[in-house]
Amino acid sequence: MSAPPPVPAAETVGKDDAARASLEALRSEIAKAVVGQDPAVTGLVVALLCRGHVLLEGVPGVAKTLLVRALAASLELDTKRVQFTPDLMPSDVTGSLVYDARTAEFSFQPGPVFTNLLLADEINRTPPKTQSSLLEAMEERQVTVDGTPRLLPEPFLVAATQNPVEYEGTYPLPEAQLDRFLLKLTVPLPSRDEEINVLTRHADGFNPRDLVSAGVRPVAGPADLESARAAVAKTTVSPEIAGYVVDICRATRESPSLSLGVSPRGATALLSTARAWAWLTGRDYVIPDDVKALALPTLRHRIHLRPEAEMEGVTPDSVITAVLAHVPVPR
Repeated sequence: MSAPPPVPAAETVGKDDAARASLEALRSEIAKAVVGQDPAVTGLVVALLCRGHVLLEGVPGVAKTLLVRALAASLELDTKRVQFTPDLMPSDVTGSLVYDARTAEFSFQPGPVFTNLLLADEINRTPPKTQSSLLEAMEERQVTVDGTPRLLPEPFLVAATQNPVEYEGTYPLPEAQLDRFLLKLTVPLPSRDEEINVLTRHADGFNPRDLVSAGVRPVAGPADLESARAAVAKTTVSPEIAGYVVDICRATRESPSLSLGVSPRGATALLSTARAWAWLTGRDYVIPDDVKALALPTLRHRIHLRPEAEMEGVTPDSVITAVLAHVPVPR
């Protein structure tokens, strides 16, 4: 069989631009259901481009669940939601073997993790045993039940939510599991004008449970996402940029406020998200500003504060901001 003819450069650029335009259209489409929250929308798109997962942190009622549902509807992806509770079992997430009396055999019944976009609601309300059931799915993109591995669909993204103010009856995620999330996005309370907009929409009959009536339509699909991922993989990273990422991560390990700095996996994650952001903004190469733009959401959950620093009011974001201000920027 002869090799396929090379794709002309102009045609490749055209595909890249079309994929970028379709993903940029997600913002306006999701805005039909969710007011504001552009940074969270962008973060979810970056995670999809990087094949990563997202931890969404915000108080109840800021549209975290609605945001994920609107993203899935706009991308024409299958989505499932799991409400994490103290009595949730690992098999409730991954699936289990069920005995069929007609055939006298056990058959596998897939759990909700077999989807494109899994919304793990209030993930810190379930015990570590059930939390860990997601580790293999997030890292290996497969589920092993009774010794048999079963591949998950592609694309696959876990969007987990947690409440930052309610700690009673919760099980904080351990560092090893937090490190599996590509990004930790904070979902803030809306501004006064945005909140008035929310109330006006509800007064006009908006139903958050019916996205179709809200006008949310698919504006991109898995094919656009795959084209975009291929384009991101071709985004150029200079040795200076790679060194800048490493210097930032190494500086966190030397910070007196931290007992745990960013690992090499965190450095790899920061480079990946910076490449995706560079491509989304229309460039085929990474600049230091791309690294700075994604440093907080990519690194804030990968560091651990010393107790005395926490008592003094130091936060992960303030430590990373200080590191960015002191690490020399390549010219």
